Amino acid sequence: MTGHSDNALGIYVSIPFCRSKCTYCNFASGVYPAADHDRYIDRLIEDLCGARTWSKSKRAELPRSVDTVYLGGGTPSLLAPDLLVKLFDSIRAEFDLDADAEITMECAPSQIADSTLEAMAAAGVNRVSLGVQSFVDTEAHASGRLHSRAMIEADLRRLRAVGITNLNVDLIAGLPGQTLASWEESLEALIDSGVPHASVYMLEVDEDSRLGREMLKGGVRYRADLVPADDAIARMYERAIERLEAAGLAQYEISNFSRPGFRSKHNLRYWQRRPYLGVGLDASSMALHAAALWNGARDQTRNAGVLRFTTTDDLKEYLAGPSTPEITRISPEQQFEEAWFLGLRMNEGVNIAALTQEFGTEMLASALRTVERLIDDGLLVADDAHVRLTSRGRLLSNDVFQEFLQSEVATIS
Repeated sequence: MTGHSDNALGIYVSIPFCRSKCTYCNFASGVYPAADHDRYIDRLIEDLCGARTWSKSKRAELPRSVDTVYLGGGTPSLLAPDLLVKLFDSIRAEFDLDADAEITMECAPSQIADSTLEAMAAAGVNRVSLGVQSFVDTEAHASGRLHSRAMIEADLRRLRAVGITNLNVDLIAGLPGQTLASWEESLEALIDSGVPHASVYMLEVDEDSRLGREMLKGGVRYRADLVPADDAIARMYERAIERLEAAGLAQYEISNFSRPGFRSKHNLRYWQRRPYLGVGLDASSMALHAAALWNGARDQTRNAGVLRFTTTDDLKEYLAGPSTPEITRISPEQQFEEAWFLGLRMNEGVNIAALTQEFGTEMLASALRTVERLIDDGLLVADDAHVRLTSRGRLLSNDVFQEFLQSEVATIS
C-alpha cells in the first residue's frame, strides 16, 4: 500500500504531561505544573486552527476528513474533563470526523479519574492504550510506574463498563530485575485480561532516557546493572510472540499483536505511509505536496512530493506562541527507503508489485540486490509477491532497516 491514495487524515495529539517520569522513557514528556495544562490546550487548538493555513502556504494537502485520532504522550488521562471537551470540540470544528473514526487515548493505570473517564466516553473515545509495561508490581514500581496489577485490572473493568472495549496493553521486555519467570507472569496476566490488542517492546538503550544514559556509562542508578542481557531480552520477545499467538493475538507488526478486527488503524497509517497531522510538543505531520515542487523529479506523476512537519520538543518554546514547524522535503528516493523500512515492520512485508508501480523498476533493481544479500544472511525471506523479515530479522530489524537508508533529508524554510 502506498502513501498516495488516501483522502482521509489521521490526527495525532501530543500530551506531554506525566505524574512521574519513568526511568526508561525517551519521549518529550515530563512532570509539569497543572497550570500549564490550560495554556497547552489553548496552544494545541491554535495549531489545529492554523494547520490548514500553514499547510496551504507550503502547498501541502491536508484532507478535511479524519478517520483516526490518537492522543498520546505523556499521560493524556491527566487532562481535566473540561480540557478534553474543549480539545475534541475544536477537532470536530476544524475537521470532519468520521462517524466510525477510531479515537484512541493513552492512559496510565490508576490515573483515570471518574470524571475524566466520563468525559472520554462522551467525547467519543472508543479505544484506550494502557501503559502497563509490567504486571509485576516490583518491576513496575522500580521503573517509576505508580500502579499495581490490581489497579490495572480495576481500570480495565471501569473502561469496559463505560463501553470502551477496544483496549491495548503495553509491555516492555528488558526492565531492570526482569527475569524469564516474571516475564511469563506478565504475559499470563495480559492474556487473562482478555484485551484484544497488545504491544510488546524491547527496552531501548539510548541517551534520551535516564536509564539508558546510566546503562551507557556502566552505572547502577535506576537499577541499570539489573537490566537483563540482550539474549535474555530477545528470548522474552520471542516468548511473547509464541504465547500471544497461541492465545489468539496474532502478530501483525514488529511490536503489535491483535485479535481479528482490532488492529490499530492509526498506527497502520504510519506504516502504510498515509497522511497524518501531528499537533503539540515534538509532533510530526506528513502531507502530500504538489508534484511540481520537485525540479527534475524522475516521475512527477508517480511520485508526488511529500512534506514532513515537525514541532519543537521544548515546552517553554512551544507555549510561547505559534510558530511554523520545521519542514523537510521527502524526495522520491527517500520515500522509497521509507517504503522499505516501514513496510518491513509489518508481518505482511513489502509488496513488490505495489512498490514497482509507485517507484518504477530502476529504483527497485538496486534494492532487490540488497534484499538478496539479506536473504543470504537469514534476515529476509521473499516469495513472488512480498519481502518479509524472518524471525531473526525482527530481532535485528534496525540493522536491516539501515541497509535501505542512503539519502539525506532536505530541510526547507
